Amino acid sequence: MKFQLEDVTIYFPYDNIYPEQYQYMLELKRALDAKGHCLLEMPTGTGKTIALLSLITSYRLSKPSNPIKLLYCTRTVHEMEKTLAELKLLYNYQLQHFGPGARMLAIGLSSRKNLCVNPSVVSAENRDSVDAGCRKLTASWVRAIAVENPNIPTCSFYENYDAADKAGTSTLPAGVYTLQELRLYGKEKGWCPYFLARHMVQQANVVVYSYQYLLDPKVAGIISKEMERECVVVFDEAHNIDNVCIEALSVSVRKQTLEGATRNLSRMSNEIERLKATDAGRLRVEYNRLVEGLAQRLPAQDVWLANPALPDDIMKEAVPGNIRKAEHFLSVLRRFVQYLNGRLETDNVEKEGPVAFVASINTQVGIDQKMLKFCYDRLHSLMLTLEITDTDEFLHIQTVCDLATLVGTYSRGFSIIIEPYDERMPHIPDPVLQLTCHDASLAIKPVFERFQSVVITSGTLSPIDLYPRLLNFNPVVSRSFKMSLTRDCICPMVLTRGSDQLPVSTKYDLRSDPGVEKNYGKLLLEMVSVVPDGVVCFFVSYSYMDGIVNSWHESGILKDIMQHKLVFIETQDVVETTLALDNYRKACDSGRGAVFFSVAR
Repeated sequence: MKFQLEDVTIYFPYDNIYPEQYQYMLELKRALDAKGHCLLEMPTGTGKTIALLSLITSYRLSKPSNPIKLLYCTRTVHEMEKTLAELKLLYNYQLQHFGPGARMLAIGLSSRKNLCVNPSVVSAENRDSVDAGCRKLTASWVRAIAVENPNIPTCSFYENYDAADKAGTSTLPAGVYTLQELRLYGKEKGWCPYFLARHMVQQANVVVYSYQYLLDPKVAGIISKEMERECVVVFDEAHNIDNVCIEALSVSVRKQTLEGATRNLSRMSNEIERLKATDAGRLRVEYNRLVEGLAQRLPAQDVWLANPALPDDIMKEAVPGNIRKAEHFLSVLRRFVQYLNGRLETDNVEKEGPVAFVASINTQVGIDQKMLKFCYDRLHSLMLTLEITDTDEFLHIQTVCDLATLVGTYSRGFSIIIEPYDERMPHIPDPVLQLTCHDASLAIKPVFERFQSVVITSGTLSPIDLYPRLLNFNPVVSRSFKMSLTRDCICPMVLTRGSDQLPVSTKYDLRSDPGVEKNYGKLLLEMVSVVPDGVVCFFVSYSYMDGIVNSWHESGILKDIMQHKLVFIETQDVVETTLALDNYRKACDSGRGAVFFSVAR
């Protein structure tokens, strides 16, 4: 359907629109007109995604003199593909009713693991291994050697893409490209889909990618750094966005991390000695560049992660003199690793702030705040100088330098917590040092400052007035919409007693009572035996859910439940939970029926 919303013609690919969708679009348009940020809550299943896409793309068509770009952020690859599928439907509708002027380029961008088409690389077991495998074939120094020695393996897909890029023909035709379609296009052309997508991000009208591409400074500094201000950023399903922000700036270090970092330092030391004997000039060039500052323009294939914290003005500073020489820098890192090892030798839980932690480092091993601040970029520079391609082997020292840079940069909003063991297994020593971020606004602040409109939306943002305080921003629009229902189809009931008249409650002092667990199990069994299709069972926490499910398994209640319906369980892994939800829906749609155990939050 096509309709007018104030001064914008909306192209909506369905015959009917819910009243809440119309109101949602209206509030979103007002935020875009004001060039401000907004918070919008609308229940799951009411068509938020298509309402967002329809309004923003129609707004772009109605105001060609002031084009806007959409950066649509999702939590998972599955959600990304669903969004692109909706956008493809909308795009075809707009072409049909608006004409050729509706042409646009929309792409999904994900990791090499999801876009690589080189069989020898993509077969690796995890994302870090795929990244390292790609770098071994595409790093500039590897390709330079391959020119002289044809026996050195390179990636034909990247070589073909690079040749097309230099000829100015490495472009994508207008259209909406899912990850699968990007891979197919790459195979057809013989080009690398990953680097093609990276290249086309700047030209695309709509980019769909993960939260981390904007919120994690290490990734955002590479992918999203050059995005123009005239962008509308959408964070979909953003009810946990504060947790994502906190995780992006938090680091954990264990004994295994420090052992791996020590191995990394030994290998780098050997590489430096080898380089001194064969090509000392390369180390001198690096030293001179560090005197001038860290900022440098690198080929896309040589960069893997940006700095976790440093702003651009610090990047132009000269690196402290005592870490400019490679061997001096490694000496500093050895002392820092030694210090962290000492801190993990504790029998008690310890907590302190970044200022006290940095002062303790300076006192005990003579490393000051400025040296810590530059650790991550100095490591990156050294790894490039040493021409290291297997970066997956150096994740441990990268984690240590990540910790150093964050504690050297931020004096507020963080705590260092040292725990001698996992509370679930207190008899097994497993010390961990965690740099924990408490302030979610630190990670998202650059996004609010750089882009004219940021939309935070989800089915559950209650209480909605909490988010501006959590994320430290002032929305021009903050609205919550209700689902419109044609009939009364929700019947809330509160049960206080089971069939044996014993009280049932999840109060802390009652929840572990065997009688309560048994009554909850019997209640669920009765429900699944009479309710068709799907039942969702919520628990107060993951640990409580684990305990109850174990108890029901031992008593045979779970087996009885499974006689009536399939059982799916939410986990703390997003991918596993998404898969479980998909199978839950399939079981309900097929008539088999299912029950989904999840955590209420």
